[in-house]
Amino acid sequence: MDLLYTAHVPPGEGPFPTVLALHGWGASAHDLLGLAPVLHRGQALVLCPQGEVSFEVAPGMPGFGWWPISMDHGVDPEVFRSAAASLRRFLDQACERYPIDPHKIVAMGFSQGGVMAIDLVLREPARFAGLIALSTWLPDVGAPLGSEPEALKNLPVLLMHGSRDPMIPLELAREARQKLLSLGMNVHYREYEMQHEISPEALQELVGWLEEKVFSLIQLA
Repeated sequence: MDLLYTAHVPPGEGPFPTVLALHGWGASAHDLLGLAPVLHRGQALVLCPQGEVSFEVAPGMPGFGWWPISMDHGVDPEVFRSAAASLRRFLDQACERYPIDPHKIVAMGFSQGGVMAIDLVLREPARFAGLIALSTWLPDVGAPLGSEPEALKNLPVLLMHGSRDPMIPLELAREARQKLLSLGMNVHYREYEMQHEISPEALQELVGWLEEKVFSLIQLA
């Protein structure tokens, strides 16, 4: 595996429904792993790769990201494309190493990781059963639509954002919602009275949505 990562692997032989969980700026591969016990009652494989951009959050305390952050939420296209390619390779490698159910892969990301999750799904929608994008936005990085736009139609999407988010303006989340709706995706959008975080109420809805809209569905051959 090319990226450092943490993993929650359920007992048994699988194949397992799988969540690819992507952290935000300043966090690490350990950041979202704590959600694993409540996702699909702990029976989902959860993989949390770590971004390759590193810096010090505080003296002696490293933080990581997918591209260097900027105050205007802009993205360096070259660095972004490199990070996106690394994530696609990571998922390829994970599918070789772990007993992943290829019909039940969900991309989930928080903040900067949400941007990466959206990009993964837009490029290869047929590969994913759902998308969860939390406290994030959709920057203009060159319309990353893949070769299977029809696979986006009705793809389940959960967007959540804090109405008091001081880092990612609420307007950017609403713009992301409209862009994904325009692609025909089945978008469930929610605003919570929270800041740049995942509140207990938001997490409860996330768990229920994931179960109802993705993991409980029977995949027909």
